[in-house]
Amino acid sequence: MSIESDVRALATDDGRGVGTEGHRVARKYIYSRLSTLGVEPYLPQGFEAEYQCEGQDFCNLLAMVSGRDRSQAPVLLGAHYDTCGDIPGADDNAAAVAVLLDVAARMAARPPVRSVVFGFFDAEEPPYFLSPSMGSVRFYEDQRVGDIHCAVIMDLVGHDVPAPGLEDLLFVTGMESNQELGEVIESCPANPAIRILPISNGYVGDMSDHHVFRINKVPYIFLSCGIWPHYHQYTDTPEKLNYGKIEGIAKYLEGITEAISGKGLAGEFEGYDSTGIEIGFIQDILLPVVAGMGVSLNVETRQDIDSLVGMMRDRFGI
Repeated sequence: MSIESDVRALATDDGRGVGTEGHRVARKYIYSRLSTLGVEPYLPQGFEAEYQCEGQDFCNLLAMVSGRDRSQAPVLLGAHYDTCGDIPGADDNAAAVAVLLDVAARMAARPPVRSVVFGFFDAEEPPYFLSPSMGSVRFYEDQRVGDIHCAVIMDLVGHDVPAPGLEDLLFVTGMESNQELGEVIESCPANPAIRILPISNGYVGDMSDHHVFRINKVPYIFLSCGIWPHYHQYTDTPEKLNYGKIEGIAKYLEGITEAISGKGLAGEFEGYDSTGIEIGFIQDILLPVVAGMGVSLNVETRQDIDSLVGMMRDRFGI
């Protein structure tokens, strides 16, 4: 199966809103795919981790690839599979689900040092967002077995960034949560399909499932292409996505997961300043594009980054 075929199977006109037939079909599809990948259930009862909240039924799907050293806490890779109502949700979030399935298959064939948990989370979208019903919250508080070494969460990873010259960007937040994550980001190259731009999570906020890990001081990384015009719209359909870019993101995710697996991630949570790393990537990637717009900027401080981010938001809405 290809990433594109998984996206097209999941992103139907029925949507994947919690409690709908489309949601049930998507859950069944993910379960079926996991059953063919050579991965194992994370929990003894199988891939489906059902839960109830305020009288409503939900279900996370949790799989694992056992690492070469099972005594170490696992890395978690996560993405939500529900949609905001009955929209197709190709970018939000079928693309990320397809990436998880792709990486799970490859890691099953070549496990890293640490075990890797694959979390397909329910109930990320409104009205459940940041509520006790949210699948990632229920995973962390009720379904988690032991510590999580690091959580890598994906959301909105299927589209071209809507800014001329920056279409291939992948935004990476959260490296400020642990100094060794900054080292991972600096040392793990991107690939011809993507360029990465690490920025502080403060510019994005807890817009997805990384929230519960951040507030519990678990080192985390969040991968996203940001907001685009089809966000939470009926026009979020499979043919609008860039599958070459998505495949590049899958390869990048595999690489940083292997790198994180080999790191101790010792040290205080958010105990260092990532400004220097952000500035380095901004100077290499953003400033040449900004200069092409006729804008001359020096980016040498956090305040300079603040100004640049504000300008990019005003011009492109990202």
